[in-house]
Amino acid sequence: MTVPLEIVFQGIAPSEAIERRIKTEVHKLERYHQRITACRVVVEAPHRRHSKGNLFQIRVHMTVPGHGDLVANQNHGDKHEHEDAYVAIRDSFAATRRQLQDFVRVHQGKVKSHGNHDAADEAVSV
Repeated sequence: MTVPLEIVFQGIAPSEAIERRIKTEVHKLERYHQRITACRVVVEAPHRRHSKGNLFQIRVHMTVPGHGDLVANQNHGDKHEHEDAYVAIRDSFAATRRQLQDFVRVHQGKVKSHGNHDAADEAVSV
């Protein structure tokens, strides 16, 4: 990555363990695309619920040459497993990885084009 990874904590105290996990996940993403130019990860605990635990939200904003920005900002709703920050990190980075893999496949021409074909473009054999 050409620009250092930026990790921002909102609504929770910074955690070295969470930072290590995020750095590991970003390193895994670099296997799919070597030229990630920037990555910003926001770890947020926006909901304060008394009857249920806090649900973590992880936003991943990555810049890739030739594509621009990839953003994984999934609303996990009331998934109780996202009371665990590590599960929320796993799910957000899985979504980011899928977006990155889709971009790489399209960029390498491994995705079929479903363009419109006119009848005049088709060859007719008699």
